[in-house]
Amino acid sequence: QVQLAESGGGLVQAGDALRLSCAASGGSFSIVNMAWFRQAPGKEREFVAAIILSDEITYYLDSVSGRFTISRDISRDNAKNTVYLQMTRLKPEDTAVYYCAADRDYTLDPRSSYEYAYWGQGTQVIVSS
Repeated sequence: QVQLAESGGGLVQAGDALRLSCAASGGSFSIVNMAWFRQAPGKEREFVAAIILSDEITYYLDSVSGRFTISRDISRDNAKNTVYLQMTRLKPEDTAVYYCAADRDYTLDPRSSYEYAYWGQGTQVIVSS
């Protein structure tokens, strides 16, 4: 069973940078897609960024493109995948709980939350103006 653990959230000021991490374990060698979603208070969960691990093709929400970067790291023994979300020039509207997601099947729609079977518990990001 795949487990995802996010870290790196916090309270920052507008214009600051923050890096989120998502460590996948428990059979993570079979993961093919990983992504970040976020949910702001009173809003639906929305796609932020995704990466196809095999070729590192990336996808972004338009409003974060150019400010956020998703990347991956893999342990030497292939036992743990880690995905990062580097966030720069943060805005108050980026305030949300950020969730890491992963799946073992290839997808034609990496922006859809329905394509991901595994989810982390979330990490809070608050951007003050």
